Amino acid sequence: MKEKIIGEIRKYRDEIMQISRELYEHPELSEEEVFAEKLLTDHLAAHGFCVEHGICKIPTAFRASFKGEKPGPKLAFLCEYDALEGIGHGCGHNLIAAMSFGAALGLKAVLNETGGEILVLGTPAEETNGAKVTMAGEGIFDDVLAAIMLHPDGQSKESGSSLALDAVRFRFYGRTAHASSAPEKGINALDAVILLFNGINALRQHVPDDVRMHGIIAKGGLRPNIVPEYAEARFNFRAGKRKTLNEVVEKAKQCARGAAEMTGASVKIDYYELSNDDMVTNPVLGRLMSENFRFMGETDLQPACREMGSMDMGNVSHVAPAAHGFIGLGDKNLVLHTREVAERTVSEQGQRTAERGACILALTGYDVLSSTKVQEEIQKTFLPV
Repeated sequence: MKEKIIGEIRKYRDEIMQISRELYEHPELSEEEVFAEKLLTDHLAAHGFCVEHGICKIPTAFRASFKGEKPGPKLAFLCEYDALEGIGHGCGHNLIAAMSFGAALGLKAVLNETGGEILVLGTPAEETNGAKVTMAGEGIFDDVLAAIMLHPDGQSKESGSSLALDAVRFRFYGRTAHASSAPEKGINALDAVILLFNGINALRQHVPDDVRMHGIIAKGGLRPNIVPEYAEARFNFRAGKRKTLNEVVEKAKQCARGAAEMTGASVKIDYYELSNDDMVTNPVLGRLMSENFRFMGETDLQPACREMGSMDMGNVSHVAPAAHGFIGLGDKNLVLHTREVAERTVSEQGQRTAERGACILALTGYDVLSSTKVQEEIQKTFLPV
């Protein structure tokens, strides 16, 4: 049966690569992926998938479904397709979408034997707000037994964990005055921002090793001779677990309140992007995905580890069993978010990676849908956070 799936994917290798190349040639920023959404849904509809556009009130999100003749669980392949400003598909989201599309076609060929339902979910804006956050919160994954995807990288890695992320904005409000002739009449909002940075820098000594805190001064004043009445800092706070992150962010907020108190400014604190939870790989899905990497000839599969970045797939993993592996592009020195990665996705190596990744995903899906024992193991090992 696995050979049938692989053969089906190879039959559509040109269409799979066409999708990757067209996305590469038409890069779209987060929440602007109109071309990508239409391209993917048109191809899925042509293969008999029932398509819903704009799910969760996100214009460029979609759900495509195909049911087998026998009942069974739902399995979701996830597509990402937003690009990076000035770089294009330097994170390889064009390959992610192509691999999930190809996996759906491969698994569809045996769905009447296995039973169940295939979902292909279009999840925009991974680089910014992360549509998976909204989709997980609105119940899209509540009845999904397994949600899986692969992400390109320099070399292949098992599905592991990631850092939870909060994107926090600190807005300080003061009062203008002439900085030289009447400085005593001003309240310096920029001073409050600088004190915030000093406070957070002092906080670094008292947080666990997995915590990351990095920020910028987004606005700091107009001219040196005007006391700044408004200043703004934006920070990313990350930690290996959501509980730890919540504690760290509260301490940072206290630093901001103290900075406001010290300068006489006022402060407003909010979140400028949606938060990511830490990725929790389901052990059964992670094991099956790794086995299928090796089945497809992977000889250098790196062990699962904690990725020091963050991903909205983490939110999915808190509401449904999930796995998010990394598939190598043939050069372990490649660095994501570069033009070199974008170019590699449409190379001959990129084509081989797309085909192999589609097979790994589809075979993992087959292992899930074809075995009630596996399904029970997944359910037993899934512990909602």
